[in-house]
Amino acid sequence: MRFENVYIESLGYHLPENVVTSDDLERRLSPLYEKLKLPFGRLEMMSGIRERRFFEKGVFPSQVSSLAGEQALSKTDVDRKQVGCLISGSVCRDFLEPATASVIHHNLKLPNDSHVFDISNACLGVLNGMVHVANMIETGQIKAGLIVSGENGGPLVDTTIETLLADPNPTRAKIKSAFASMTIGSAAVAVLLVHKDLSSRGHRLIGAVGRAETRFNELCQGNEDMGMGGDSSPLMETDSETLMKEGCQLAKDTWEITRSEFGWKNQDVDKVFCHQVGHIHRKLLYETLELDLNKDFSTLEYLGNTGSAALPVTLAIGDEQGAVHKGDTVALLGIGSGLNCLMMGVEW
Repeated sequence: MRFENVYIESLGYHLPENVVTSDDLERRLSPLYEKLKLPFGRLEMMSGIRERRFFEKGVFPSQVSSLAGEQALSKTDVDRKQVGCLISGSVCRDFLEPATASVIHHNLKLPNDSHVFDISNACLGVLNGMVHVANMIETGQIKAGLIVSGENGGPLVDTTIETLLADPNPTRAKIKSAFASMTIGSAAVAVLLVHKDLSSRGHRLIGAVGRAETRFNELCQGNEDMGMGGDSSPLMETDSETLMKEGCQLAKDTWEITRSEFGWKNQDVDKVFCHQVGHIHRKLLYETLELDLNKDFSTLEYLGNTGSAALPVTLAIGDEQGAVHKGDTVALLGIGSGLNCLMMGVEW
């Protein structure tokens, strides 16, 4: 997919005030650690995640997505009446029906002729939403579109800890399958895409390349409560080692096609933003793609893995902190369970 008329006009994000460290989580798990003689500090050591943030109990994805969306709209002169599509791309949803996007659409007072729906694809929901909106802009169906996500990892982490502590026969293997769940954090994000005629910032979306290896769909699976608002009790089991290995292989295949499609060489890329998982995954990914790790911008150390919000929030923070400059060639590397991979290019 190539785009000539699509631009990233603004980014908005909202982070919880409630900071929870990896040490905090291990203190809650201390009875289990002591029983199995596990060393404290292993969670941060293995993931590189020092802390993450959780929204307060009772906060719904639509609430925080709306805050991020309002922020993105406030950063631009684009009239919200020109937003022809709103997509919520988070794993977390207020409820199964209607679409969480319908609540956000109402909160943001967007026009009645907007297309309004959810896209669910694990950690790739926002990127998939960006591609959909970009196609609508490129074909002249709409002039602007907003993609949002509100991920709340608190219930997943709490349920994981409670389940591990309640297990009468705990083993190291059971803790290993729950490890990825302990890296999850919370964040909300919004991305406003516009036609070039409306853009004042000039961040052109070059295109996108996607590939899938769905034979690995069992490597990371959540139960039926995943992402629901209210008093949900989500659980997730993950084969972290195989997921990392096969995910990086899929990323390598996708990166080769991406470079060919965009006419890139690795040295042409100035800045890279990838899905935030952990420092071991980050190192292996850059080694596999033969990319310079110094080109990476990371937030995993203090945000953890915030699902579909992780990559766009990292891009928003990187932009805010001046990590990207006018004229930079920027690569967005998304990988999600399934397995699915989606990579995008931006001329900043």
